[in-house]
Amino acid sequence: MGSQEKQGKRNTIMPSLTVENYLKAIYQLSEGDGAGCVATGQIADVLDVLPGTVTSMLKTLAEGQLASYTPYEGAELTNTGRALALRVIRRHRLIELFLVQTLDLAWDEVHDEAEHMEHAVSDWLVDRMEKHLGHPKFDPHGDPIPSADGSISLAKAIPLADCLEGQDFQVVRVLDQSPEFLRELSKAGISLGVAGDVAQRHDDDGGRTLNLGTTKRRIDAHMAKNLGVHATGM
Repeated sequence: MGSQEKQGKRNTIMPSLTVENYLKAIYQLSEGDGAGCVATGQIADVLDVLPGTVTSMLKTLAEGQLASYTPYEGAELTNTGRALALRVIRRHRLIELFLVQTLDLAWDEVHDEAEHMEHAVSDWLVDRMEKHLGHPKFDPHGDPIPSADGSISLAKAIPLADCLEGQDFQVVRVLDQSPEFLRELSKAGISLGVAGDVAQRHDDDGGRTLNLGTTKRRIDAHMAKNLGVHATGM
């Protein structure tokens, strides 16, 4: 690759930070496939802005053919908007993995850093990160990493809360990625790849008792609902 071509990749013009954040939020609120209408109120809650601010931006996205907007219903990404959302998500998740594997940051420390960096790095640099990391499929929390062409393989996981007593499982994804929850998981000895079985379901409060190797661990309903697992044995 010549120096001019590499320079062109580094200088690729990106949408504004605000536009990227809206596209990413709409994609993630539409249950991960970028299809389906997302209510204005949902977007306002996720981005912590006023509904009127969301309405104005959705009109802008519609004018730019990045989303379709219907008053009192919400917005849905166009193919172009979905592609841009996946581009942002790809950058975010590769940056998170790079920070964990290369700089040895903990999984509860990387989200905010990636939020800032995802708007600044070029696609050229992200591609180099991906190559350095060995073309990974998932980020440190088990979320799938979109490929450069925008394709994405959704992880096939069920909530641990849905597992039956005696069922074997392996943790493959964490849905609640707040630093507090991730630190709670770490203290409980739970991370991606951890395997065990459900010793007991506590349907009165939604909690579970797990066998994790030689350790029994009681978890609450929130943890059971927010751990995605591959389940076998039943």
